[in-house]
Amino acid sequence: MIIKQLSVFLENKSGRLHEVFEILGKSDINVSACSVADTTEFGILRMIVSEPEKARDVLKEKLFSVNVSEIISFATPNTPGALSKTLKILSDAGISVEYLYGFSADEKSFIALRCDDVSKAVMEFQRHKLELMSASDFYKF
Repeated sequence: MIIKQLSVFLENKSGRLHEVFEILGKSDINVSACSVADTTEFGILRMIVSEPEKARDVLKEKLFSVNVSEIISFATPNTPGALSKTLKILSDAGISVEYLYGFSADEKSFIALRCDDVSKAVMEFQRHKLELMSASDFYKF
């Protein structure tokens, strides 16, 4: 399944992250997964949210730089080597991973992944019978 993800570019200063989450909360937008990567001057907040287009619009109204991109999400067993086996499927298909983030709950690990060919990755994962996830699946935890 292809999921829409928000990327928000933030100045690396106190309060900016809080401001994003406060805006989303007041707009009744739920964040089900997120990751922050930073440098000394700026950061990139990546999020899976309940309403990506609405979130993009309310953040842009507050002058944040926001991008919506497509990612895929899948589940693997929460065991050593499971992610490696999954990434090998992409590697063998010539698909490059740009970044990923995830978490584990009980016996499964859940991964959000951005790659250079999202549609091809979905086809490969389906061919290998991997458990693909939709954005709404994140709200079950």
